[in-house]
Amino acid sequence: MKEVEETTITKAIVEKAMEDWLSLSEVDVAVVGAGPSGLTAARYLAKAGLKTVVFERRLSFGGGMGGGGMLFHKLVIQSPADVVLREVNCRLEPLEEGVYVVDTAEMMAKLAAGALDAGAKILLGLVVDDVIIRGETPTITGVVVQWTAVTMSGLHVDPLGVKAKAVVDCTGHDAEVLVIASRKNPELGFTVPGEASMWAPKAERLMLEKTGQVCPGLYVAGMATGAVHQTPRMGPIFGGMLLSGRRVAEVILRDLG
Repeated sequence: MKEVEETTITKAIVEKAMEDWLSLSEVDVAVVGAGPSGLTAARYLAKAGLKTVVFERRLSFGGGMGGGGMLFHKLVIQSPADVVLREVNCRLEPLEEGVYVVDTAEMMAKLAAGALDAGAKILLGLVVDDVIIRGETPTITGVVVQWTAVTMSGLHVDPLGVKAKAVVDCTGHDAEVLVIASRKNPELGFTVPGEASMWAPKAERLMLEKTGQVCPGLYVAGMATGAVHQTPRMGPIFGGMLLSGRRVAEVILRDLG
């Protein structure tokens, strides 16, 4: 085995990480949350040629996928969302016509690999704790990021800003970016009342309908749509999450021209 000196290791990590950070200080799209909708959106956006970064507060990707249904390692996917998973070679087990069961670990790994292979960058251990706002017509023009470890420690450390033409809240039930933006900037004209109780078929339909722009520069996909539009939760069926990620990518690509 080749010997590698400690200084070589340190220099390589710092230099290459800084190269990424310098490049990512300004992007086309900042996706917040590396769950099913975020990873799907990032793959389609990056595949279309947009410079895309995903910020994830945990040190792993997957969001709510990992917990499956009450910690059972399976999820349900329905047509036409199966197309999204087939594109990343995720295996599906037919349950009935147009309904499939998928392994949680495989779905997480394949969606993340798909986003990375398309050219998206996924940065772990980072929380978005504010947005950047500009203009007489208030427009979200970026995000403010901090290390998750810093926020957990309670230390006061100033964050850094990342400029983006579009920001997508894919943080799930808590709609973290939407909550911050609406609380700090009431002139944006929206509130986040939280999701309604479970009604799976209705939730899946409304999630897709409500996916899109919330205010100039700020978009929503996945379960965060339920929080801002107070639509029902759906439980461990994830077709709507995948289709929502694809839909928000389509909307952003149209808006950015």
